[in-house]
Amino acid sequence: MFDLFKIAVRNLMRYKRRTLLTVSLVTVGVVSVLVFISVSGSFKNMMIGQITDSFLGHIQIHKKGYVASIDSLPLTLNLGPNALQKIEKAIKQTPDIEAYAKRIKFGGMFSNFVETTNVRLNGVYPEDEAGTVPLLLSRVREGERTIRTGEILVPELLAKGMKVKVGDTVVVIATNRDGSVNGKQFRVGGILESATGPGGRDGYIHIDDAAEILRMDTIQISEIAIRLKNFDKLQEVFDRLKGELSKELNKQGKPAFEVHTWEKLSPFYNIARMIDVMTFFVKLMLIAIVLISIMNVMVMAVYERVREIGTIAAIGTLPGKIVAMFLIEGFSLGLFGAVVGDILGIAVISVLNVAKVSFNFGRQKGLLLSPGINPQDILLISIIVITISVLASLQPAYKASRMNPIDALRHV
Repeated sequence: MFDLFKIAVRNLMRYKRRTLLTVSLVTVGVVSVLVFISVSGSFKNMMIGQITDSFLGHIQIHKKGYVASIDSLPLTLNLGPNALQKIEKAIKQTPDIEAYAKRIKFGGMFSNFVETTNVRLNGVYPEDEAGTVPLLLSRVREGERTIRTGEILVPELLAKGMKVKVGDTVVVIATNRDGSVNGKQFRVGGILESATGPGGRDGYIHIDDAAEILRMDTIQISEIAIRLKNFDKLQEVFDRLKGELSKELNKQGKPAFEVHTWEKLSPFYNIARMIDVMTFFVKLMLIAIVLISIMNVMVMAVYERVREIGTIAAIGTLPGKIVAMFLIEGFSLGLFGAVVGDILGIAVISVLNVAKVSFNFGRQKGLLLSPGINPQDILLISIIVITISVLASLQPAYKASRMNPIDALRHV
């Protein structure tokens, strides 16, 4: 086998220009895929981070049926103290959870004493919310980055429409669970920059103020948002929480709670899927480039070396060894192209990181591109390239092994 490998490498070196062109095409394909995967992956992770870290969280838990009715923010589907206790027990038994935040979500009327409009509000515990969605307070454009009792963080679009600014006094009016109406005065503590996606235009108040407006004797929670220590364990933690909470049944004998990942709560998951699909098709393009390049080289090699093939066949070389020789040539082309492509791809990614390329995403300005590539992706791409190189050599190799030695020797 080693002798066949030496012969294959020697044959490739005899046609240096053609070999170099083929390896260059394979290398360009590998570099393109690695850079695309790293850049698109960076953009995808940034987009997910902006959504989950600004307002959504990684996982959310609600009472069964709440998400289906979330547009109306129903107070009748809030979580009572007993339900909350069961959920918190399951959360605390899950070591991969970094933080969680309890929220009261409700709709109401927002008035500046001159005009009135609709508003969506989140009553939160400030420290818990900051730990669960760490980018929330960084969205405060004006005012202090905190949530105090008696103050409200007003979404930017609402502030512009109602012409309110930090320090103004406003009134929030809401309908309670029993249908009665109550209101409370607030001081505008900050103007909140809109985030991309639904929920990015909500206002925030302290959870005690929310309970006061809604006249809750005991605080009833609309949702619990969860942040993980390691985002890569999203599915694992989701399955564990869902399994634990599915044991709790309501009066109808059905699960009392529903657990959702950010993917089921945000339409931007479809964009993330599109990025994955684009990456898949770019990989297909790489396969096509490698397949055509290697097959073209091997077909030409068979055509140009007919007499040589006839000679080695005439001296007793078995067809299997002839096939192996051409397959090794294809393997060598793929291996060399993959290795060079990996090295150059990693170099380009490193340069992009050093260059600190910035871009804008929605209302977010000056976001830094942080491309990275997993060793698993490099290994997978290299295996695909080498495998396709060998497969592309099969037909020319089989054709060479089936040649009649006498006809091959007479070939001009």
